[in-house]
Amino acid sequence: MIYDTAKNEDAKIQGGCTLCPRNCAADRAHGEAGFCGVTDRVKAARAGLHFWEEPCISGEAGSGTVFFSGCSLHCVYCQNRDIANGLAGKEITVERLAEIFIEQQERGAVNINLVTPGHYVPQISKAVRLARKNGLALPIVYNTGSYERPEVIRSLAGIVDVWLPDLKYMDGTIAERYSGAPDYFRWASSAIAEMVRIAGDPEFDEAGLMRRGVIVRHLVLPGAAEDSKRIIRYLYETYGDRIYISIMNQYTPVMKGADADKYPELMRTLTEKEYDEVVDYAIDLGVENGFIQEEETAAESFIPQFDGEGI
Repeated sequence: MIYDTAKNEDAKIQGGCTLCPRNCAADRAHGEAGFCGVTDRVKAARAGLHFWEEPCISGEAGSGTVFFSGCSLHCVYCQNRDIANGLAGKEITVERLAEIFIEQQERGAVNINLVTPGHYVPQISKAVRLARKNGLALPIVYNTGSYERPEVIRSLAGIVDVWLPDLKYMDGTIAERYSGAPDYFRWASSAIAEMVRIAGDPEFDEAGLMRRGVIVRHLVLPGAAEDSKRIIRYLYETYGDRIYISIMNQYTPVMKGADADKYPELMRTLTEKEYDEVVDYAIDLGVENGFIQEEETAAESFIPQFDGEGI
């Protein structure tokens, strides 16, 4: 069944949540937390200007990020683990979320950047519509790990302007080990295809800020360069210059205790050689619409304080 409206998306929460591929069927509308770690009550941990996105997203004034609590992936190496597990954050109403969007605009943000929003799609759709009625004129950026159902993405046509999805893995074994999602690529690639269909070709304003389009991010993981190459080849052969590809080297080991012992291969940053190998591969393929990161970007500066600012 295709769910094209916010009303139908509400139904996907009310009768047992099936918003994401986990299909956990939690009764989130009546206070039960889903696999994502949260109920249907919007929970957010921070709202403020963010300057560490791609240049066409952050601009000089900053991207108006809203970091939502909860996540359908729970990657073992997650840098935002406290909010991904739903442990940090404050519950707010849809009306308050709409106000936060307006406040970000008043601060001078160049867009509204929704970080890990998939488990709140019905509420976000309502908040965006309400904020637009109250004067919101900024593009909406959907910043996601991409473990999403394409019909849910389809319901966001007319709500989201810029899509900022990850494509984390092609290899199902790696996806299962690090995210417990062996079917990750199947769902993520289908979701990204829907994003590209909705967005069309990239559009920028006179300041070089993206106003419509898709930027697919890929974080190169230690020891996984070959899977990174496969992902970049897939994206380029599938979409060519219709999308931008952002190749990131900012992986920062944050695991401790038993997790660190279980995943020793992830207890280091990426080497310059590993990253250069992937970037050179992209260049040799012919990728021109892309972003790369400078050396030594693996740092705590990419991990903001989730202290409730702006919420």
